[in-house]
Amino acid sequence: MGRWIRCLCPRVAGPRMLLLVLALSCDPSTAATASPSAPHAKPIYTFGRTFLGLDKCSACIGTSMCKKFFKEEIRFDTWLSSRLKLPPSYLLSYLGNYTDDAKSWRVVDITRLTSKYQHDRADQRICTSLVKSKTCSLEHALRRTRRFQKWLHAKRLTPDLVQGLSSPMLRCPSQRLLDRIVRRYAEVPDAGSIYMDHLTDQDKLRLLYTLAVNSHPILLQIFPDVEGWPFPRYLGSCGRLVVSASTRPLRDFYGAAPEVAADLALQLLAVLRSMGTNDLNYFFYFTHVNAGTFGVFSNGHLFIRDASTLGIIDKEEGSQMTDGQQEHRDIFSCLTVDCQAALASCSSIGDKHSLIMVCRELLPKLLKGKFQQPVQEKIDSFLQHCAAGLRGHRGVEEAVVALAELLKPLRSCDSRFAYRYPDCKYSDKF
Repeated sequence: MGRWIRCLCPRVAGPRMLLLVLALSCDPSTAATASPSAPHAKPIYTFGRTFLGLDKCSACIGTSMCKKFFKEEIRFDTWLSSRLKLPPSYLLSYLGNYTDDAKSWRVVDITRLTSKYQHDRADQRICTSLVKSKTCSLEHALRRTRRFQKWLHAKRLTPDLVQGLSSPMLRCPSQRLLDRIVRRYAEVPDAGSIYMDHLTDQDKLRLLYTLAVNSHPILLQIFPDVEGWPFPRYLGSCGRLVVSASTRPLRDFYGAAPEVAADLALQLLAVLRSMGTNDLNYFFYFTHVNAGTFGVFSNGHLFIRDASTLGIIDKEEGSQMTDGQQEHRDIFSCLTVDCQAALASCSSIGDKHSLIMVCRELLPKLLKGKFQQPVQEKIDSFLQHCAAGLRGHRGVEEAVVALAELLKPLRSCDSRFAYRYPDCKYSDKF
C-alpha cells in the first residue's frame, strides 16, 4: 500500500492531504481502520499433470499422495518460491520435504519407477502395438488386452496372472507371496483380504502396471520397515511418482572414515543374512547391485534403497510356476525391458548369490585402502575369496564370517551411529 501512496499522492493531492495520508500509512492501527487490507495472495505452485504422470493414469502407480502435492505438504527441496519452476522432468529422483502438520518437515525421496524417457518409450510401444497409432488412451488400450481381461474376472491373484512379467520378484512366485501383495496393497483402502473384491478395475490396472514396470513400491508395501524389514518407508504415490523415506546412497560413503566404512560393511552383511534367513521363510536375492542399491538414513542405519532388482523365492511353498510358463510374453512383459532378454531360471539361484555379488561390486569400493596393514591385507584377501566363490558356497560363508569378525573391533561407538547409540556403550560387544 505504501508503494501505491508514494506513486499516486504527488499527482492527485496537495501538501496537506499528502501529509495526512502519509501519517495514516505510518500508523498500522489507523491504516487498518481507514482501508480494508488486501487479501493475502497465496503463492500458486503449478503441478502439471504431465510432470506427475496423472495424465497417464490408470497406467500409473496410484493417487494416494496427490492431495499432499496439491496442498503443498510435499515440496521439492529447491522449490522455495512460486517464481521457481518445477525441477526437470527427465530426472529419475528428487529430494523433497514432507509434512503432516505444516510445522515439522522431514526429508523424503520422490522417485519415478523408471526414467521419463523409458516411460515415454513404453507408452509409445503400447499405442503402436495395441492400437496401431502413435497416440492413444493408454488405459483403454491396456484394458483390452487378454491379460487384463483375465485380471478383471479373477477373484484372486494367481501365478498365471503374473507369468511373463519382467519383475524379478515375480520370476518364481508362490500363491502365498501373491496373496500378501493383494492383502497389503497400500494404494487402496485396507481390506485385509487375499481376494481382489475390494479392488476396482482401476486399482487392478494400477497394480498390474506397477508390477510390470518396477516392483520396488510393492516390495516396500508388503514388507514394511515397521515390521523390521530393511526397506525405507513407503508413504504413497501420485501418478508416476513414488514418495518414500529418504536415504543417502552408499556411494556417498565410499570416502567415509574407516570406522564408518567398517560399520556399514557389517550392516550390509547383516542385511544380506536376514534376507536369506527370516521368520517368513522368504529367500531374497539380487539380480544385480550397484552403488545406489543400498542407502543410509541420517541415523547411520543401512537399508535397501532400491528394491527393483530383488527376486523372491518362497522356501515354504516353492515356486508354483514352471520355466515353460515363465516364458509367456505380452505387452506387459516388454514395458521397460527387451522382450527377447533371457530370464534366469528359478533353480539357478544359489544361497550365496547376493553375497558373492556384493563382495565383487560394493565392499571393495567401501573398504579399499581404509585400514593399516596387516588388517587391510586380510580384508582384501577375504573379499577376494568371497567374490570368487572359492570352494563353493561353504568357502564364501567362511570368508564372510571371517571378514565380519575382523571388522567388528574396527567400528566405534559414538553419536554418529545414532541407530545403535547409546545402547552400544552398555554392550559387552564394544
